[in-house]
Amino acid sequence: MPDDAGMVPDGLDDRAPTSHERAAGLPWDASYQDGTPPWDIGRPQPAIERLVARGELVGPVLDVGCGTGENALHLASSGFDVLGVDVAPTAIRVAREKARVRGIAAHFEIADALRLHVLAHQFRTVVDCGLFHAFDHDERQEYSVSLATVAAPGAALYVLCFSDQGPAQGPHPVSLQDLRAAFRPEQWRVSSITPELTYTRLHDGGLPAWLATVIRR
Repeated sequence: MPDDAGMVPDGLDDRAPTSHERAAGLPWDASYQDGTPPWDIGRPQPAIERLVARGELVGPVLDVGCGTGENALHLASSGFDVLGVDVAPTAIRVAREKARVRGIAAHFEIADALRLHVLAHQFRTVVDCGLFHAFDHDERQEYSVSLATVAAPGAALYVLCFSDQGPAQGPHPVSLQDLRAAFRPEQWRVSSITPELTYTRLHDGGLPAWLATVIRR
């Protein structure tokens, strides 16, 4: 794993706003500047805890859209070499402070999920908790290509995203068809998609989600 220092430049001034940012009229970083965002539950997502408990992850691990780092910190405390990346500088500052206070050797850097090639490093596992569903159709295509630049051959990508199944749905729910369509068959093989729950600060019982396992060819 590369060192934290200098791996990714903090300046992302030339980054185009995503569909979510255009709709909100605010950059992602604004979500962390005015209180705690709904998706920041202060602990790892249970789905990630179960993957760790079942021994399904292999390091090094990349956590894309890591927010303030709870999933990455759980992975690092479980013995994995982990890098968490997010486009929001405030989230990364909070994540680094959590790692310092807790004495956990997790690494965090500012990076654009649509330009992951700048990391210049490959990972054997990639996790995405709540980022995929925030992209529109074209961005998801771009995202999958970006992910392919950092996933080693045979690496597993785990995507936890809101599902379109059930009466209660989270923002930007994703269909099975849309989830499968995002990953080019020449780069990825969708191994499984199973029903899950994802938790927010507003939904203690969780919301319907998909957990997709996608293998890099």
